[in-house]
Amino acid sequence: MFCKKQTSKLEGSSLWLGTAGILFIVLTGIFAPWIAPHDPLAVDASNRLASPGLVYPFGTDHLGRCVLSRIIYGIRVTVISAFCIMLITVAISIPIALLAGYIRGNTDNIIMRMIDGMLAVPDFVLTIAIVGMLGPSFINTIIAIVMVRWADYVRFIRSLVIKEGQEDYILYARMTGNSHIRILSRYILPQILSRVLVFAALDLGRIVLLIAGLSFLGVGVQPPTPEWGVMLQDATGYFQVAPHVMVFPGIAVVLFVLVCQLVSDQFNEPVTKEG
Repeated sequence: MFCKKQTSKLEGSSLWLGTAGILFIVLTGIFAPWIAPHDPLAVDASNRLASPGLVYPFGTDHLGRCVLSRIIYGIRVTVISAFCIMLITVAISIPIALLAGYIRGNTDNIIMRMIDGMLAVPDFVLTIAIVGMLGPSFINTIIAIVMVRWADYVRFIRSLVIKEGQEDYILYARMTGNSHIRILSRYILPQILSRVLVFAALDLGRIVLLIAGLSFLGVGVQPPTPEWGVMLQDATGYFQVAPHVMVFPGIAVVLFVLVCQLVSDQFNEPVTKEG
């Protein structure tokens, strides 16, 4: 009994810590102009590769730009764009999954075979291929990640729709003459929406890693945009002489993924069971 109470307390504290961490990071990005000590794009050749100090707490990069300011502004590109990708993917996936899970038949078979084909290729490799065809840019990065991630969302949401469609109240709704659109919008969607949002929130860390990874390889966000992956890519040639230019952006990526993981640990098991 004592162990169970201790475990529940630890889980609750992890959830609050993770949620607080995500809110802190997002708010820092929103208020970046008031928090960042310097202009993230300002070049100062006289201070290039300066070590961390009072004026530049995280030091400067190879062009004399403030690393801390670029990390703070990078939240706007990396994290906030991850939220946008998540919302766009959910908006696209819900109608497709509702159609596949409710109507079933040939429509479901066609959609699921497409999804099986996409999921057969690792998402990072497929994202690189799509960005390579579209061309490296911030907008194309968003498009590519949405095109890759929607398959996982559709498969998960479809399983929820199938399960919900077998409930007695759905059968009663059909018998009383409700249209299919009314059943989907009034009965099924409200029941599954909270679980869909939880699943999407758990995907944030993965999306951030995709954005940073593409930028690091040079096919995502392009310099001089302050983005964590771009900063890591710029720092590769200077790591031995000025390790801070790579260490601090790397820590930023790890911290965000960590706080997402703290939140996901609380929901991952129930979501997996229902998927």
